[in-house]
Amino acid sequence: MEQHLNEFHARGIEVAAISVDSPEASRKLIQSRGFHYPILSDPKAEVIRRYGVLHPKAGEDGQDIARPAEFLVASKGTIIWENLTESLIVRARPDAVLEAIDKLLGKQGR
Repeated sequence: MEQHLNEFHARGIEVAAISVDSPEASRKLIQSRGFHYPILSDPKAEVIRRYGVLHPKAGEDGQDIARPAEFLVASKGTIIWENLTESLIVRARPDAVLEAIDKLLGKQGR
């Protein structure tokens, strides 16, 4: 997503990630990878559970983690698009997300 941030921003879209990692671990990841979007910390997986993407005991030492997923959430908090997968290595490609955004913006307006 990082390489396409300008395209997301041009459409009025903000990118954010969420993880069970601590805020410090998320900051280190942002710095090491050069990300320019936030990685939010949800160590108790409360929000991750609400979105239905908890992957129980799939992390290091049997820790609960979030399974891969991408959501487009409208400003009022409604999920308007989602991509869910069971594989830790499969993610939505940025161009597929941008295509979904363009279709949604065409239907709903900005």
